[in-house]
Amino acid sequence: MPEVISKAFVALLLALCAAQATAKEAAPEAADPALEARMTRITAELRCLVCQNQTIADSNAGLAVDLRRETREMLRQGKSDEEIVAYMTARYGDFVLYRPPLKPTTALLWFGPAAMLTCPPGSMTSSLSREPTRWTSGCAHAGGTM
Repeated sequence: MPEVISKAFVALLLALCAAQATAKEAAPEAADPALEARMTRITAELRCLVCQNQTIADSNAGLAVDLRRETREMLRQGKSDEEIVAYMTARYGDFVLYRPPLKPTTALLWFGPAAMLTCPPGSMTSSLSREPTRWTSGCAHAGGTM
């Protein structure tokens, strides 16, 4: 019985190796390499709304795949890069941009990290400058020794 199992395991390994050997890298969806490069350049500047720390070009989320397909379609229609980015921004807001413009609604995105870096050290300094609380054992108050 163990001999049959080992032969089946070897056969399974060989089948998996054969499947791996025939695997190829996925071809780009656009037949035109220039169009594909332009699509990649545009989507590399847009944030995936599902992943939030990946670009649409890098993400494998379903929404990112749909947005890449939509970007290709807009490029085929002759839309400019600016028109596509404006469409995405109008639809999803400034959050979709990796480099959002500086305006009142995005001020926290621009200045929030600096505020976070300067505020905690200031609050720690004020709490450390207070006189520390002295803890004493109950024996010292009672006049006893340890």
